[in-house]
Amino acid sequence: MAGAAAPAAAAVASGISARPAAPRRPLAGRRARLPVVRAAISVEKGGKAYTVQKSEEIFNAAKELMPGGVSSPVRAFKSVGGQPIVFDSVKGSRMWDVDGNEYIDYVGSWGPAIIGHADDEVNAALIETLKKGTSFGAPCVLENVLAEMVISAVPSVEMVRFVNSGTEACMGALRLVRAFTGREKIIKFEGCYHGHADSFLVKAGSGVATLGLPDSPGVPKGATCETLTAPYNDAEAVKKLFEDNKGEVAAVFLEPVVGNAGFISPQPGFLNALRDLTKQNGALLVFDEVMTGFRLAYGGAQEYFGITPDVTTLGKIIGGGLPVGAYGGRREIMEMVAPAGPMYQAGTLSGNPLAMTAGIHTLRRLTEPGTYEYLDKITGDLVRGILDAGAKTGHEMCGGHIRGMFGVFFTGGPVHNFGDAKKSDTQKFGRFYRGLLEEGVYLAPSQFEAGFTSLAHTSQDIEKTIEAAEKVLKRI
Repeated sequence: MAGAAAPAAAAVASGISARPAAPRRPLAGRRARLPVVRAAISVEKGGKAYTVQKSEEIFNAAKELMPGGVSSPVRAFKSVGGQPIVFDSVKGSRMWDVDGNEYIDYVGSWGPAIIGHADDEVNAALIETLKKGTSFGAPCVLENVLAEMVISAVPSVEMVRFVNSGTEACMGALRLVRAFTGREKIIKFEGCYHGHADSFLVKAGSGVATLGLPDSPGVPKGATCETLTAPYNDAEAVKKLFEDNKGEVAAVFLEPVVGNAGFISPQPGFLNALRDLTKQNGALLVFDEVMTGFRLAYGGAQEYFGITPDVTTLGKIIGGGLPVGAYGGRREIMEMVAPAGPMYQAGTLSGNPLAMTAGIHTLRRLTEPGTYEYLDKITGDLVRGILDAGAKTGHEMCGGHIRGMFGVFFTGGPVHNFGDAKKSDTQKFGRFYRGLLEEGVYLAPSQFEAGFTSLAHTSQDIEKTIEAAEKVLKRI
């Protein structure tokens, strides 16, 4: 919380200086020379007022340099109000900002930090790998090691292709299912986000919902005319889409547990129904496990629910905090991918040694006994505690969790789809969010995002978070 000492790595630095290079030519509507921003970190022990002055200075400068001041839209705090926090360092379950405030973190870099931030073992392995180089643009043995780990863990994956992000993984999977089936139409679910590729930006959740954009300008009609949508948890709607588009649907894409419209679990029988419908109609079932992979279970949501899709996309955890993605599936499907087959997809940094190293060491840690039981316990305690605090203070709330993934909504619920999620009081969530920041708790800055716990979170972290939540809920 505010006033606590930052880790040694942050304390060593006396300040942050951002000095952009002078532009080659004058830019219209702004100064030719950008301001220099210096945000000296001075963290005092003891009671220190919560301040975000340096974050504001840095973010104001960032808005002159990057669209909206950020490199990804949800970071801009549009749905919670105020300006975003600029961070300086992370360790375990904690984050420290440039003003010296300390936070218990439930974003975990949007999922990858399942064993905790800046893990010593992972960092040590990265340092050794770094000595050999950051990228080869050629095969390396570490790709084999991580590929074997993914294949042995994930039920649907017999072959895997590494890429650099979840978006890239879903783009590759989309092209693959179309190539394999010879069909072009796909079915996705309202509020599910599969990256920012044109074909998926139809009734997407996550950052699109946060910004209040139904779709995105710049996406041609031709790119989305083959994308069909249905409400999540509505198997009958999917059945109707298959009937109306007989023999034309290549695949059904979904997050098996929704994380980009807030946390939404599949209703009993829903995933089974999708498996049956795709088989009956000669279509493929694609699980987007970029969030759920290795988080709900070592084999992902498909292991947890006992449903095996045809194709799976992965990301986040398998890179241990470095940029990574992957798609995989049955051998006969994956052998369509070049150079084994005719479907082209490539990437210079795909399978780079640093991401492979971080992924290998992260996955090894997740095989330790009791890992998922621990995540389930602390996450369950957290959600129950927050909901109890809401009930005590007179707020309508609902929520849930599976293992290390969770979410709460400011609505009485239940929430079974994106339409239900949109009934949430987003203004109240914004007040709750900003109040928790002042109490040293960092959640995802949107009602429509899931939260994540890690093995580094302690029961004390959970207790402090629940106490902070009750305190904030009393005053809003």
